Amino acid sequence: MREEKNRIRQQMREKKASLRPAERREKSREICRHVLDVLQNGETVMVYSAKELETNTTPIITSLLAKNIPVVVPIIVKEDISLRLSYLRDPSVLVPSTFGVPEPIGNEIPADPADIGTIILPMLGFDRQGGRLGYGAGYYDRFLAKHPGIRKIGIAFSCQETERVPVDENDVRMNCIITEEGIVFSDGSC
Repeated sequence: MREEKNRIRQQMREKKASLRPAERREKSREICRHVLDVLQNGETVMVYSAKELETNTTPIITSLLAKNIPVVVPIIVKEDISLRLSYLRDPSVLVPSTFGVPEPIGNEIPADPADIGTIILPMLGFDRQGGRLGYGAGYYDRFLAKHPGIRKIGIAFSCQETERVPVDENDVRMNCIITEEGIVFSDGSC
């Protein structure tokens, strides 16, 4: 299964990299618009801060902050393969950190996972059964296994779809998957 996942990861990296910057920006705006339509007022939202080539989540973060909706961002902890959480009140404090992911290093405001209603996750690949293919380290799967009550929305470009994501017992399925085309999978919670 590991080899199959790695093969699909490589294909998805190539597809994602083939998008022109302007195309990536436009598709990201559409994805963010669709995500904002399914978020509930007043819920705390955990959202990743995008690195280059990922779906840009800045419009989501900016919109939520403008509405005074609490935003939480993950901070990667390589030592124990976990995520530390921080509230984000000002996106300008985000700096490239582990794996090039923008994080609020030096400006952390600790957040409690129990306060999070929805998490927006990056996906390297996905299928229409809720399967998510991450980057392979398992940071999000470990976090979600400890906090199963959080609604999970995976976002990606439509070109990152595969017929079937190979999943094992450690892989957490999404409640909702959104691309620039809209909701392409929902278990009824979106």
